[in-house]
Amino acid sequence: MLKKSDYFYELPQELIAQTPVEPRDSSRLLVYDRKTRKVEHTVFHDIVKYLKKGDVLVINNTKVLPARMFAYTKNGGRVEVLLLKRQNLTDWEVLVKPGKKAKVGTELVVSDELSLKVTDRTETGERIVSFRYEGVFEDILSRVGSMPLPPYIHEKLQDATRYQTVYCKTDGSAAAPTAGLHFTKELLRQIKEMGVQVAEVLLHVGLGTFRPVKEEDLTEHVMHSEYYCVSQEAADVVNAAKREGRRVIAVGTTSVRTLETVADENGFLHACSGDTSIFIYPPYRFKCVDALITNFHLPESTLIMLVSALMGREECLAVYREAVEQRYRFFSFGDAMFITDGVGR
Repeated sequence: MLKKSDYFYELPQELIAQTPVEPRDSSRLLVYDRKTRKVEHTVFHDIVKYLKKGDVLVINNTKVLPARMFAYTKNGGRVEVLLLKRQNLTDWEVLVKPGKKAKVGTELVVSDELSLKVTDRTETGERIVSFRYEGVFEDILSRVGSMPLPPYIHEKLQDATRYQTVYCKTDGSAAAPTAGLHFTKELLRQIKEMGVQVAEVLLHVGLGTFRPVKEEDLTEHVMHSEYYCVSQEAADVVNAAKREGRRVIAVGTTSVRTLETVADENGFLHACSGDTSIFIYPPYRFKCVDALITNFHLPESTLIMLVSALMGREECLAVYREAVEQRYRFFSFGDAMFITDGVGR
């Protein structure tokens, strides 16, 4: 049986990054070569040394909404509301806390501009709410909402743009695709000038990526679905690389999940959009992704399971132990790892 506890590792609390580094590409980078099992320690802006002409870098251009807000009952009780997935112009799937104050039928007020009614409850405990407002929802949200930082980050974020990638475009995420936070516009320009192609896909990061695995048996864990979109342009770039034997390098686990959702058995993509609840864990045969740029993830999370599927569970945990020994910074604002299959130009 594949067990959740097989993906546990010891992490000192002080290694959980509370603030992002400046500049973005000055974070540390651990490079792991799957062929040689060799580990190198460097700085993120030196990733150009491990890329080569013809590589395709696949990025997720989702943009984080100020999706966290507080609403109040008629008796003054406070409810935290986190937007997860839009259903139509007024209705959203949301996470609420405490849930006992947000039963079906409850009406809540966020501000003079925005109120909501709880209309349904999902099987996994989230709520469906219908917002009432006049004007443009996104404009109102920019005034009443805040960045939904993960619960392990206790420092106040001074600059909200630091929880966005420099290439974000499409509003819709409840969390950042954090592997992309290390890129600067200048570094991306340098990478493109090397002859590396950049393909953009979309996956709105929701609860699926972060929901704790509660079941010890991994096969019983159900992922929350997330919206994705792959354009014809992105599919063409990736498919050309697959035909010609060039590397497809995913930036972040969200890009991996998008590519592996859409790819056929030979790794080719077709333009499409929809919802994915793909859960990648060992043993998994990757169809499209050859290499991965990612952060260091929580113990027993679906993210470390995905990484283990690419590099092997024991190798993954050994590399994580080395990262702890070397005092890397972990999680969303932490350092990065490049899992590759051969380095250099």
